[in-house]
Amino acid sequence: MDQQELKIVGKGVRKKDAMALLLGKPAYVDDVTPRNCLVVKVLRSPHAHALIEEIDTENAESIPGVAAIFTYKDVPQKRFTMAGQTYPEPSPYDRLILDRRVRFVGDAVAIVAGEDEGAVDRALKRIRVRYQVLQPVLDYHTAKDNMILVHPEEDWRSLCPVGADNRRNLCASESCQDGDVDQVLAQCDIVVEGTYHTKACQQAMMETFRTYTEMDPYGRLHVVSSTQIVFHVRRILANALDIPKSKIHVEKPRIGGGFGAKQTVVAEVYPALVTWKTGRPAKMIYTRQECQTAGSPRHEMEIKVRLGASLDGTIRALDVYTLSNTGAYGEHGPTTVGLSGHKSIPLYTNSLEAFRFAYDVVYTNVQSAGAYRGYGATQGIFAVESAVNELADRLGMDPVVLREKNMVRQGQVMPAYYNERADACALDRCMTRCKELFHWEEKYPVRDLGGGKIRAAGVAMAMQGSGISGVDVGSATIKLSDEGFFNLTIGAADMGTGCDTILAQMAAECMECEVDEVAVFGADSDASPYDSGSYASSTTYVTGKAVEKACAELKERLCAIGAELLDCPREEVEYARKAVRRLDGSAQVSLFDIATKSMCGNGTAVQTTVSHSSPISPPPFMVGMAEVEVDKETGAVKVLNYTAVVDCGTPINPNLARVQTEGGIVQGIGMALFEDVTYNREGRIREDSLMRYKIPTRLDMGRLQVEFESSYEQTGPFGAKSIGEIVINTPAPAIAHAVYRATGLRHHSLPITPEKVLLGRDE
Repeated sequence: MDQQELKIVGKGVRKKDAMALLLGKPAYVDDVTPRNCLVVKVLRSPHAHALIEEIDTENAESIPGVAAIFTYKDVPQKRFTMAGQTYPEPSPYDRLILDRRVRFVGDAVAIVAGEDEGAVDRALKRIRVRYQVLQPVLDYHTAKDNMILVHPEEDWRSLCPVGADNRRNLCASESCQDGDVDQVLAQCDIVVEGTYHTKACQQAMMETFRTYTEMDPYGRLHVVSSTQIVFHVRRILANALDIPKSKIHVEKPRIGGGFGAKQTVVAEVYPALVTWKTGRPAKMIYTRQECQTAGSPRHEMEIKVRLGASLDGTIRALDVYTLSNTGAYGEHGPTTVGLSGHKSIPLYTNSLEAFRFAYDVVYTNVQSAGAYRGYGATQGIFAVESAVNELADRLGMDPVVLREKNMVRQGQVMPAYYNERADACALDRCMTRCKELFHWEEKYPVRDLGGGKIRAAGVAMAMQGSGISGVDVGSATIKLSDEGFFNLTIGAADMGTGCDTILAQMAAECMECEVDEVAVFGADSDASPYDSGSYASSTTYVTGKAVEKACAELKERLCAIGAELLDCPREEVEYARKAVRRLDGSAQVSLFDIATKSMCGNGTAVQTTVSHSSPISPPPFMVGMAEVEVDKETGAVKVLNYTAVVDCGTPINPNLARVQTEGGIVQGIGMALFEDVTYNREGRIREDSLMRYKIPTRLDMGRLQVEFESSYEQTGPFGAKSIGEIVINTPAPAIAHAVYRATGLRHHSLPITPEKVLLGRDE
C-alpha cells in the first residue's frame, strides 16, 4: 500500500485503554483476582551460598491460617529455566522450584501459603533453617574456572551449543571475527583501548511481579499473570511442575510495565505449585524489596574495546570482549551478551576492515540477571560509542564528523550483524537532523559559566533489531463479527507500549474501517494464536506483519461470500470500504450483510489466522545528543537538553513512538547518572528499595526533543521496524562524553555519580 494513501497508520491514534487507565478502572492482576485466595510468600536465604542441612516447619504449620508450607523436599526434582525464550531455550536448565543449595541472598528456601498475609508473615518467622554456609563467588572477574562452583549438580544441562560448562562456572562462551584484527590494528595510526563497566540496573516497573492461580472446572491450572510471555510461561510451568502443558492455561490482564523483567518467570512458579498441590486459588504479590533483590535486572558487564583508526579518522578495526555476570542462574545469559557486540560493531560498517567479538558469561553468587530493554546492546553501545568519542578527542576531530565518515549506510552488508544488509537505513539523515535540532555547532564547545558551572555536549548513535531473525513467531487472528466489526486476537502482550492500539491501527488500515471497529483480545494461551511474546522489539515488525497478512486473507474470504451474494464470479468483485462491490460498480453488499450471511447457511469461514516469522531482523537506528551542566564544586551533573532522532521505518503511531522514545531516554539517563547496585561483603544488595535505588524523576530529565527520520523497510508492515529498545541506548555514552568534555575526566564505569565527578575518580 502506498504510504501516501494511508489513513490510519501513521496517525497519532489514542490508546485503546487510555481512558480506563486514566480513570483508574480495575485492570491489573491484583484488581481482577478474588479476595479470598491463599496468600503466597517465600522464605529467602540470608546467605549468598549455602546448603540447607535441616529445615523445621512444624511450629510455622501450627499457626492458625497457615494452609501449606513447601520445602525442597516437596517439589519436583526436574531442572528448568525461568527465561521466556523460544524452545529449545538457549538458557541452561539450572533451576529447581526449591533447591537444597541456595545460591544468592534472596534465593527461595520455602514457600508458605496462608489465609491472610498476617498468618503467612508469622509463619515465615517461625521456620527454622540450619545452613552449611559455603564460600561464595562474588567477584565475576574470578568466576571462570574458579574452584568454587555455583552449579556443581550433575543434572545441570544446556540444550543449545552456547559454550556453557557448569564445571567452569560458564553460562556461555563464544568468539567470532571477520578479517585479521591483530594485523589491521598493528597497521593503524592510532589505537584506543578501554575497559567499560555497567551495573545490574533494575527495570523498576510500577507494577511488581504478581500472579494468581486457580484450578478451573476442567481440572486445569489457570494462571493469570503480569507477564510478557504467556506461551513461554505455560511451557516453563509444565517443566517446573513436571505436568503436561495441556493441563495449564495462561492469560495476562493489563501489565503495569515490564521493560523485559516480565520476560522471566519470576513469581509464577510459587503460587502455581501451591494451587497444584492444594487445589486452592492462590496469589503472590512481590514486594518492592523482592523486586530489587530477587528479580531479573540487567546483566552487569565489563567490556574491553580496542579500536584502530587512521589519522584521517577512518575506523579500520574493532576488537570487543565482553565479560557478563549472569548471577546465580543463567536466565538470558547466553543471549543478552551477543547484542553487546553484534549491535555495536556494525554501526561502523562503512569503513571497518576487520572485527573480533568474544565473550564469557559467568555464574556468581549474586541475584540472577535477566532481560531489560536494550538487552545487552545498551552495555555494548556504551563501551563502543565511548571509545569512538575518545578517538575523536585524541584526533581533535568533531565526533559528529567522525561518525559521518564511518557510519553504516543504506544498502551496506554488515558482517558483524550476521551479514544482514541495511536495506532501510536513515542513520545519516538522523545525524544531520539531530545536529540541526540540537544546535550542535553552538553547544559542542565547552562553556564556562562561572561559579563552578560548566556546560558541555556529547553525542552517540545506536542500532538494535526487530525481533530475533529466524526464531520469533508472531500470529494474528482476524474475524468479521456481527454488524460488520472485526475481532483481532493476538498472543503479544501489551505492557503499556500500546501494541494493542498499533496492531488495531494496522488492521483498520487493511480492512478500511475505523480503529474503534477493531476489538483487540490477548494474550491467552488457550484463545490466542501462538506468539513468541512481547520482547526483542518484535511486536510491531513480526506480529504486525502477521496482522497485515491475516487481513489480506480475510479480504479474500469476504470477497468470496460477497460474490455469492451478488451472484457473480469471485473475479468480478473487489473489497471496498465496509463492502464488497462489483468491479463495474453496478452493485455491492455491505459487511453487515456478509456478517449476517456468515451465520446462516454459510460454508466459508469469516476468520483467518496467520503466523509470520522473518529470516532477517532489520535494525532501527538512532542518534542522541546531550547537553549537561556540571557543578565542579558539588560534582552534580544536570541534563539540560536531550535531542534524539530515530529511524524506526514507518512510525505506525507517532504519538506512541514519541512516548516510547522519551521513556527510553529517561531510563538511559537513569543508567548514566543515578542507578547503582552495590553489594556488601556477604553478597547482600544495599539498594533494596526505591528510597535507596535512585531512578530519575521529571526534574532529572531536562528538555527532551524527539523526531523521526523515516525509512521504508520492505519486509515490515507498512514499512515499519521496531522502536521499543533502540531508544535506551544513546544516553549513557552521550552523557559520559559530555561530562568528559566538561571535566576532563573520562568515565568508563556507570553511574557517573557526583562523588566520582567531585573526587575525580572513575570507580
